Amino acid sequence: MKHLKNIQGLLFAALLAALFLTIQSCNKKDDLDDSGLGTISGMVSDASGNPVSGVSIKVSALNNDVAALTNGDDGKFMVDKIEINNTYSITFSKTGWLTISITITPEKFDKNGVATANVTMVNASAKITGTVTDAKNSGAPLAGVNVSISATESVTTGNDGVFLFENLIAENYTLTFSKENYATVTKALTVADFVDGVATIAIQMGSDELLRGLTASDLAGADKWYYNEYRGGRNADAYPRWDWACDYMCALDFRGAWEEQNEGTILQIRNSEGEQNNPADLDVFDSYVFGSKLITTDNKILSLRVRTHDADETAPVYFGVQVIDLSAAQPVAEKIGETNTYSSGDYADFDFDLGNFMGKEVIIAVGIYRKKTGNYFKQLVIRAFRFAAQKVEGEDWLPGTEVANGWKLTRETVKSTMPQTKSSFTGISPVSGNRDNYVDGYRSWRDVAHVAAEWAFVPLKKDPEVFPSEGYIIKTRNTPEVNTLVPEAYLYAKFAIAPGKNKLTLNTRNFGDNYTYFRLTAIDNNGTVTHIQPQSNTAQEASAADDGCWKFKHGDGSAGNPEGYASFVYDLSQFNSTMVVLVLGVYNGAADTGENKLAIHSINLD
Repeated sequence: MKHLKNIQGLLFAALLAALFLTIQSCNKKDDLDDSGLGTISGMVSDASGNPVSGVSIKVSALNNDVAALTNGDDGKFMVDKIEINNTYSITFSKTGWLTISITITPEKFDKNGVATANVTMVNASAKITGTVTDAKNSGAPLAGVNVSISATESVTTGNDGVFLFENLIAENYTLTFSKENYATVTKALTVADFVDGVATIAIQMGSDELLRGLTASDLAGADKWYYNEYRGGRNADAYPRWDWACDYMCALDFRGAWEEQNEGTILQIRNSEGEQNNPADLDVFDSYVFGSKLITTDNKILSLRVRTHDADETAPVYFGVQVIDLSAAQPVAEKIGETNTYSSGDYADFDFDLGNFMGKEVIIAVGIYRKKTGNYFKQLVIRAFRFAAQKVEGEDWLPGTEVANGWKLTRETVKSTMPQTKSSFTGISPVSGNRDNYVDGYRSWRDVAHVAAEWAFVPLKKDPEVFPSEGYIIKTRNTPEVNTLVPEAYLYAKFAIAPGKNKLTLNTRNFGDNYTYFRLTAIDNNGTVTHIQPQSNTAQEASAADDGCWKFKHGDGSAGNPEGYASFVYDLSQFNSTMVVLVLGVYNGAADTGENKLAIHSINLD
């Protein structure tokens, strides 16, 4: 009997507990609203916490749109009377901002039926645009091409062949172009390809191969050969101009087999075991270097200074120059003159007349041909290629009339230098190196718009320091020769000056207790020389010096401390609507003061 009472007591306790839980559950449901409806609210802000207004907000559940609204000036939004037992996808989009999506599940609603959805949007005003043309139809616009930049982002070209991606971040992209009955084309873009936030490309589909492995579409994105002289090799035959630290030829676009040696940058026949059965062909380069060059009356003659390895009179090296006019209805690789042969270990100069292409920007390729199949290995050593109105021989400077005595920069060179397409440059090398191991370092410049690869360097008296962590360094000698008229070394590049691109900022530093003397100079196409004074600077010490130079001391700044550099800001608005060559040079403004250095962290035009 006592046992039965115990069981009854346990059952009664269980019933009380069940009743209590039911009441609690009912109370919680009451808190959430008897209707089962709730609210999603939140705020849209930027990375600094400031509200972002005018954002289009779309709320979806099970692929069905539930609500669409635009938030107000305070960045806040609210969607009410929605079922709390559903899962919602909310998309936030606004022109110039990266579209983002979030998910709200039932668990995110609180006891009051409110789910909070605060989001941070990322500014994304970059664009990629371009035109796709049809090589099978005389270069007409090609419609219906699927262009993708990711697995989820794609557009289709219209009747005009144009495509556009908006609301992007300026970063590296790989674009894929596909259309039925056309070979798929891919195109890589880097951050450096975005100019004022826009990357513009031209793609041709259905092209034939024009250079080995490259179609017209591939060549449309060729490197610009802005300048009239490129040198290769490590031997300092005429220091400092021909020293390894002044050789940036190997930063150009080489295809096939090539390497850097003491004597020059070398094109080789591809001759690995698997390549020895490659067919002989004196019309198609086996290995080559190429770039896009504007031909004028001042640079219509291309001079190659070369020698050979692994060749003799009975088996010489076969080489030459080919030009491709991409503006032609049907572009072809056109040989310039006959195929050349050479077999000597001594340097010789060969010239090629490009006069038929004056006024056009064309693809120029310098390459080596395979004469025979089988075990066939030849090397063409390129010491320099130079563009001028006449043949250039030996180690001569480019001919013409100097813009200033002793500068070795001619009016002809100024006129025929191509304007830069980039406006932001770094002096920090992603990969380091030294005299015996620098090719990887130089090649890494291609991806970051390095100042040494994008500007031309002229070492009149002194070589540079290429890889310091503080930046690319141009410097003076330790000499009693004081001269504030002729620089010891300088960099130059051409720019189209216009509003939005008429302020230059140099971020720099130097070392030690001595002043560095430097000057920014502008030279127009008529040869007029203008020395420019900085509008402002943040150097620890800085003042005007003789002949328009400035001198400064500033010992702060490194790759890890970019804010530490001194900034010199120049107003270039006096040159609006004109093209000028900008020259940044270092001068020996004080006798016997050591190697006074200008370490370049970055140069920006905006």
